[in-house]
Amino acid sequence: MEPEFLFELRVCRWAERAWTPADPDDAVLVARQLGVRSRRWDTLILECDPDGLDARAVFGDERLDSDLLHVVRNAPGSYAYYRDALPDPGYGWRYVREAIHEAADRGLVETRRNGNRIELRRKYRYPDWVNRVVAVENKPDLSASAARALGDQLERDVALGLADEVWVATRATGDDVAPALYERLPVEAGILAVGDGVETAWNATALAVAEPGTRILDRPSGGEHDRSAARFEYVSPEWKADKRREIAERAYERGWRSFLDTMRPDCRSFEVRDPDTPLPYCTAKGRHVTAAECKGSCPEFAPEPPAWRSKGWPVDGGPGKALRRVLERQRARRR
Repeated sequence: MEPEFLFELRVCRWAERAWTPADPDDAVLVARQLGVRSRRWDTLILECDPDGLDARAVFGDERLDSDLLHVVRNAPGSYAYYRDALPDPGYGWRYVREAIHEAADRGLVETRRNGNRIELRRKYRYPDWVNRVVAVENKPDLSASAARALGDQLERDVALGLADEVWVATRATGDDVAPALYERLPVEAGILAVGDGVETAWNATALAVAEPGTRILDRPSGGEHDRSAARFEYVSPEWKADKRREIAERAYERGWRSFLDTMRPDCRSFEVRDPDTPLPYCTAKGRHVTAAECKGSCPEFAPEPPAWRSKGWPVDGGPGKALRRVLERQRARRR
């Protein structure tokens, strides 16, 4: 049975190739294991305005965190004192100054001193480059108990409305998805059946991302004697827009091929046999492996010999480094 990690990589590759955005002209950017502090999604699909995505490229490959976004999005077109030019951040101005210095170091804004005052102006206008955010939860073995646990998470996703759509990807069994599983998932969540291809077993409902959302903090267990009240709070559309922007920035930086960062491609047994669908393979184990298995503590781990790095390979690394460059080039092309 294929581990969830490899199933997740297959879903990411399918989404990159075959996801149909709401606007046919939109570009598709895929990332994995991203979200907010209290929720992390397995696969994230960004539907991007092509011109906006091109404009985002001038800000570099690294993500812009919330502090940098506050600076680059609000920097004026002509030099102005930063405390007059930028909105009150709701936290100490010294952190804003640090973000301004970092933005200047990265070439995102221009600064100068006017006496003791720091003035700034923008170099580039930050674009609205993301049109829609689609979240996918990968559950290859969607049993009744798994559907019950997942249903609670998806209900929270639907109530919050941070993503435009939420989906569940599960392994196709050749049979229809059991109606009992539908009952355990919110009707707004879509279902993808993944086999040799991917079929839509249930269509997702578009969520109200531009309206206030509800963050469920605690809910009763539902037992016979449970009389406790649910706890929740509302979040504003502005908060949701900020979080979507921050998630998109992390997705832009990481993509989904960054799984190599948690593995050991410098092991002589590590291979990717099909660069078009880059699933990590271990020749020592004779099978595909997960990030939990491919680490320095693995008893089969053997570093690449020095000769591999000097004979027949670029001087800046052996096959592991070369593989990393191939996947990085693929990620750059998607941007």
